[in-house]
Amino acid sequence: MRLKSRAIRLKQDNDVNTDYIISGRYKFQIQDPKELAKYVFNDLEPDFLKRTGGRSIIIAGSNFGCGSSREQAPLALKYAGIKAIIAKSFARIFYRNAFNLGIILIEAETDDIADMDELELDLDAGTLKNTTKDFEVKFNPLPEFMEEVIRDGSIVKYFNKHGGFQF
Repeated sequence: MRLKSRAIRLKQDNDVNTDYIISGRYKFQIQDPKELAKYVFNDLEPDFLKRTGGRSIIIAGSNFGCGSSREQAPLALKYAGIKAIIAKSFARIFYRNAFNLGIILIEAETDDIADMDELELDLDAGTLKNTTKDFEVKFNPLPEFMEEVIRDGSIVKYFNKHGGFQF
């Protein structure tokens, strides 16, 4: 599985918590995920959605998704068009929630990736190529099961398609 996009580098690199992703004042009032997506990073980067311009890979530092365990944060990201997040590390519960929703999460070195760099993510090869700066970052490829969940779009869709879990 491959994904090409320009990088969306967050201005706050480390400890991006779920309240930065979607503020509590929205996640408790808005139930429609399409509507909720309009407020992604509203407190941290009010111009985030304008800045994405069709880009779908977020680049961050350490501890992305820390904070509450509610699914609204990764759900809002998914409906905002985010396909992948590449960070040095993720909060465990956020990682699980985002993966269950079909978002690609890769732990890799991100220091040399800048906003707007052209990226090519290859899940099968375990590589992230930065074609703007001509370098490659290797990461541990996702297990086949996780790739299938990503291809199917979520853990629920995988379960329905396969009539359960196939390990």
